Amino acid sequence: MEKTQKEKNELWEWTKALLIAFAIAAFIRYFLFTPIVVDGESMMPTLENGDRMIVNKIGYKIGSPDRFDIVVFHAPEQKDYIKRVIGLPGDYVEYKDDQLYINGEPIDEPYLEPYKAEITEGNLTGDFTLRDINPSLDVIPEGSIFVMGDNRRFSKDSRHIGLVDQKEIIGNTSIIFWPLNEIEIVK
Repeated sequence: MEKTQKEKNELWEWTKALLIAFAIAAFIRYFLFTPIVVDGESMMPTLENGDRMIVNKIGYKIGSPDRFDIVVFHAPEQKDYIKRVIGLPGDYVEYKDDQLYINGEPIDEPYLEPYKAEITEGNLTGDFTLRDINPSLDVIPEGSIFVMGDNRRFSKDSRHIGLVDQKEIIGNTSIIFWPLNEIEIVK
């Protein structure tokens, strides 16, 4: 009789420990960090198709995106996209001769240099202005951002889907954790 009670007690303790572990894991997964798999080539060469990354879901709860952050957001096609923040609220975005201009000032994009070096013909990024995308916009309105993929020739981004509402942002990401031989922090 005493042994059976001890076994029941031990089983209950293990059950409680497992339930607590699952609750902590669920809390971390749904409120703090979540994994995501890069789907497609729109962020090449920075991110490769199939890279597995960790999304920080709490960063934008207490702050807002910075220019050049890599963000994950809910896209209009009921799919999550990974893109780079180019324009912030109050910015006028323009691209001319493969050069980014924000509010008329040239802005360097060092993460694109390796990709630009591989191009033998034409520009990586075609010319456009914010007004070309939406004629009614002088600047990016409060609560929205302008995003682009690093693989500018083959990226469905704000040039196609429009501005991204900051409420649609899941979080930012910069840590590739899989494949193991490519673990790194990207910028």
